[in-house]
Amino acid sequence: MVNVRVAETPDLESAAIKASVAAAERQLGDRGRIVLRASGTEPVVRVMVEGDDADEVESLASKLAEAVSSAAA
Repeated sequence: MVNVRVAETPDLESAAIKASVAAAERQLGDRGRIVLRASGTEPVVRVMVEGDDADEVESLASKLAEAVSSAAA
């Protein structure tokens, strides 16, 4: 899980974020799952990636965190 600090919560349904999530889901296939959720108590978006390959999970979580940061900027 990666917590992305944001000044304002970006639209997690935006085309850019949805495209990044879709690409990550295609890469994972049925070997994992992805959840993006804005915190209700602090200015962060939680990016959770689960899978059977730790390196792949870390890489995907990092890419998704970058997409969320870019959308929030």
